[in-house]
Amino acid sequence: MRARNLAATGGALAALVLGTVAAPPAPAAAARYEAEGASVTKGAVESNHTGYSGTGFVNGDNASGSSVEFTVNAATAGAGVLSVRYANGTTIDRPADITVNGARVAAGRSFPSTGTWDTWTTATVTAPLTAGANKVRLTSSSADGLPNLDYLEVEVTAPSTDYQAEDATLGQAAVATNHTGFTGTGFVDYTNAVGSYVEFAVSAGTAGTAPLTLRYANGTTVDRPMDLVVNGTVVAAGISFPATTTWDTWATKTVNVPLLAGANTVRATATTANGGPNLDRITVGVTADTVPPSRPAQLSCTDIGPNGLTLNWAPATDNAGVSAYDLYEHGNKLAEAPGDATAKVLTGLAPSTTYNLTVIARDAAGNASPASVALDCTTTASTDPLPSTPGTPTVSEVKASSAKLSWGASSDDKGVVAYEVRSGSAVLATVTGAPPATTTTVTGLACDASFALTVVAKDTAGGYSPASAPVGFTTGACTADGGVPGSPATLSSGWTVPWGIGWLPDGSNALVTERDSFKVFRQAKDGSKTLVGTVPNAVTTDGEGGLLGVAIDPNWTSNKYVYFMHTASEGNRIVRMTYNGSSLGGYTVLLQGIKKNRYHNGGRLAFGPDGYLYATTGDAQTQALAQDKNSLNGKILRLTTAGKPAPGNPFGNYVYSLGHRNPQGLAFDRSGRLWEAEFGDSKFDELNLIKPGANYGWPTCEGTCSTAGMTNPKATWAVNVASPSGIAIVRNVIYMAALKGTRMYRIPINGDTETVGTATSYYVGTYGRLRTVTKVPGADQLWLTTTNADNNGGAADGADKIFKITVG
Repeated sequence: MRARNLAATGGALAALVLGTVAAPPAPAAAARYEAEGASVTKGAVESNHTGYSGTGFVNGDNASGSSVEFTVNAATAGAGVLSVRYANGTTIDRPADITVNGARVAAGRSFPSTGTWDTWTTATVTAPLTAGANKVRLTSSSADGLPNLDYLEVEVTAPSTDYQAEDATLGQAAVATNHTGFTGTGFVDYTNAVGSYVEFAVSAGTAGTAPLTLRYANGTTVDRPMDLVVNGTVVAAGISFPATTTWDTWATKTVNVPLLAGANTVRATATTANGGPNLDRITVGVTADTVPPSRPAQLSCTDIGPNGLTLNWAPATDNAGVSAYDLYEHGNKLAEAPGDATAKVLTGLAPSTTYNLTVIARDAAGNASPASVALDCTTTASTDPLPSTPGTPTVSEVKASSAKLSWGASSDDKGVVAYEVRSGSAVLATVTGAPPATTTTVTGLACDASFALTVVAKDTAGGYSPASAPVGFTTGACTADGGVPGSPATLSSGWTVPWGIGWLPDGSNALVTERDSFKVFRQAKDGSKTLVGTVPNAVTTDGEGGLLGVAIDPNWTSNKYVYFMHTASEGNRIVRMTYNGSSLGGYTVLLQGIKKNRYHNGGRLAFGPDGYLYATTGDAQTQALAQDKNSLNGKILRLTTAGKPAPGNPFGNYVYSLGHRNPQGLAFDRSGRLWEAEFGDSKFDELNLIKPGANYGWPTCEGTCSTAGMTNPKATWAVNVASPSGIAIVRNVIYMAALKGTRMYRIPINGDTETVGTATSYYVGTYGRLRTVTKVPGADQLWLTTTNADNNGGAADGADKIFKITVG
């Protein structure tokens, strides 16, 4: 968020802040600046070591004066914590001078050895920043040059203001001093009555959202909830103020509230006969910029070649200025451009390939615009001769889940850079090298299954050879514990992007959502399906938004409640409706304010063994939201059936876990543990074991990383062979549906440990893009849905199916 200084003038300010004292500054969320996007002198962007974030790192020349300069946007002036992630694989220090806006803030800052070039660590410097753009430069101060630089993270502290309760307006309350630990000259003791209140006069320099922290004590054993009322409107109802053990023990509760520019009234009102807690003060942070930039428009492609093109757009507008543009191909970020740019050269593209491109504008506060209207641009055919067809493969060492393939080498005028082993169009293995080997062992194959594999060669221009002749074989017999899935049988057809499945208590019928039509059907185990209604207020995003997950209340037999997650005009919502066995009715919003975008909307719903509702939310193509504990995006949420934060949530709000990019599948194992599947960006998709309060890394980590405080996945896949959506668990085995990978993975859990065994692939390329897999209640069976009628699949409406599979 962008934070701004509170401002007021003259006697009005004096009247409003009388009796207040300065509070410790509040840190804003850290912003990341990748080194490969900075200005480099005497150095180059490289990717020949592991563990970096983004698309690479900067390797500076071994020379004094080599430098990397970042353009850093600060929402407010203030003290900035500059964290430099670096690697130094030598045994010598590589010191650097650090300047901010031309002024040196650190001379010869040490960057000692990290052991290897694959080992990254962070060096931190504190420096003053001005509001708006800043130049942060690291310059080598020795002939050994800089260390390898991965990124710079910047966190700016902004001022806040304390308002003492004893100076506020009181209703059925009194100033007291008979307990210890308060600040100021006293605290307010509420009368034990409904409606007792303390009202503060608060000033804000600009309109926006501000964090408001209440310091309180509650020496009883009962909760003393209060409503928070801003300018006469309840903005937070029934806020919990639980026991603090004694009246001398103080705690804090923080709520984000909307403020007007200038004078505001903030009232904390008791909602029960117990009255409010003892209230010491409130602390109000600066108002944040919550206004996103306008949607970029007028996309066009020029200078189109076989391996690149220039994407152009009209500039977006923003109340405080656009700081960057993010360029996406479907849901994957391709590149980034500075805020004053209106074009970007995209390189490394494949010839004769259509790219579905969108542009998102971003401001310094991290607000992201809606995605532009998508533009399809097709690269031209390559004039470079294609590699020759690889020689016919032979197979050996066939086992239950692997086989060794060998083939004749392909030739090319500039050289072959890779071979791909394919089943149809689906890639099973990639071999690289200079030149690449002509043999590989393909692993992760389904047992007792027939395969016909081909090999294609790739050249330096991105061109592919014709496929080799196929080699056929059958893998060895199945011996896996937990059973293996049999051949799919069509349960029903005529679907258009069936997304969520929620089982009714009878175990014979389920409710199924269609993402783009917003329709809900009852699907029976006998294959019949019946339209039962449409979810109102749902809208599409022309991407991955729409009507998404569905879950059935554990007490549906008595209350008839069902739950949906869908995209609406203002964002994504979790809603409750009734289903009486034949039709949907009612419509109650339980939770909204979950940001949306064309992609990264999450959407899965599942009830846990604890009776609470779990929901996945994407980062809405705004990466910083995933690390913000106060944001609903990039999270797994846990809530009650009334739409309140579930008791025991780790941060006292809806958030159960954070650091997610676009979490999808949810399933609970026999021990009640929660597993989750997640879309990666350009490197790795993930399978995670979810724990309350854990941080799963995005955008710092994609896949496994060594960053302290971040939780690594239990398994990862390259994005071209996975793009996982739904998951289900049968007999201690996780089944994961893959979209881009066009397959279903079988992943055994190793007993009741926190590890998984080797993943194997089923139905590779046979049924297209697979979206949702769910366990059939009371049986070792699965239902599996396709998503071939979406933008990526390109099939006609009605082309999707639901399959039934028996695990034997």
